[in-house]
Amino acid sequence: MTDHAGALLDRDMGLLLAAASRAVISLYRPLLKPYHLTHPQYLVMLALQEQDPRRAGDLSDAVQLTPGTLSPLFKRLELLGYITRQRDQADERRLLIALTERGRGILPDLLRVAEKVHDDVVHRSGADSSAQARLRSMTELLLDA
Repeated sequence: MTDHAGALLDRDMGLLLAAASRAVISLYRPLLKPYHLTHPQYLVMLALQEQDPRRAGDLSDAVQLTPGTLSPLFKRLELLGYITRQRDQADERRLLIALTERGRGILPDLLRVAEKVHDDVVHRSGADSSAQARLRSMTELLLDA
């Protein structure tokens, strides 16, 4: 690889964002392990904490995952006893996802996981509140593009 090609890779935004995402997600793994959750499953649990029950399509939008990705994820969460899946009586085409008592029971722990990872990222990066706000703003601009 030429130095020029290496310099291009060093500046590739997709690569940089993917690497940053992997680094942050790796911080979640040991904290989610006791609950047998992956990061995407954790995101679904947090989304259900905001609104419960919730349509599968709404969850797809909330956690930025396709319905095809969510289907096996829902099955796994149901096997773990964290959620239930049932058809919406008003519209049988829609699937409703709801937290179980067990799922609601781990939410306080999952919220602590979110705080721990946030604090860890801030500590590792040295980002003050202004830098965090800029990062959030830039991320929102990219998602809206």
